[in-house]
Amino acid sequence: MARFDWSVQQEQRLAAIRDDLARVSTATAFTLLNGLGWRNTYMQGLQSLEPLGLGSRLVGRARTCRYLIRREAEAPAPSGNRQVSPVIALIESIESGDVFCVDALGVPTAGIIGDILSARLKVRGVVAAMVYGAVRDSPYIREVGLPVFSSAIHPAASMRDVVPVDYDVPVNLGGAQVLPGDVILVDDEGALAMPLDLAEYVVEHGLAKEHLEGWIRGKVEAGGSVHDYYPPTAEKEAEYERETGRRVTH
Repeated sequence: MARFDWSVQQEQRLAAIRDDLARVSTATAFTLLNGLGWRNTYMQGLQSLEPLGLGSRLVGRARTCRYLIRREAEAPAPSGNRQVSPVIALIESIESGDVFCVDALGVPTAGIIGDILSARLKVRGVVAAMVYGAVRDSPYIREVGLPVFSSAIHPAASMRDVVPVDYDVPVNLGGAQVLPGDVILVDDEGALAMPLDLAEYVVEHGLAKEHLEGWIRGKVEAGGSVHDYYPPTAEKEAEYERETGRRVTH
């Protein structure tokens, strides 16, 4: 297990941008990150059990758990201390504001968490759970109210096909590399993972992009041509700056 290091300074930096980052859509954030060459930040195939709602977004710090495929028959349930399980150790050490990120290899036939573990995560203040694999008890997870994104639903327990082997290590979530401490941005389109410095970049440039594109949409809805507004010509950029008092940056 890699030791998870998170400084007071990093905590302060995330706290300073958390609310503003939650005003940026994953689509806008992905575009900005892709423009910097960060092509694989989106967790493909992870869908929410329950919609967050239009414009609702979540931001948190990644805590990770890695599973491997089971290669032997499922062992009997242990009678001793469950803390030997990496996933339980993570759940019991995870902090308020974190995002529970599990790489279960995309295996669709083993539910990683159900309503009980979801309830525990929610009580500990977890923002959301991202599971590259299956979850079980999905109707009851909805009742618990923890936002959960997964790539499958299955009634079987996780130990049927996969086993947790480590936590707070780099993982793969639907094609996105996620490191402990990455910033996770979530909305109904899915989730992105990015280092803290790139999250600060997204805030710096994303809010202006969101505002400009909202203005463009209004112009198109009013009958404006995409030839003029999307992207805006120099004349339309000047129109935007006159109407909003904001500068267009490139």
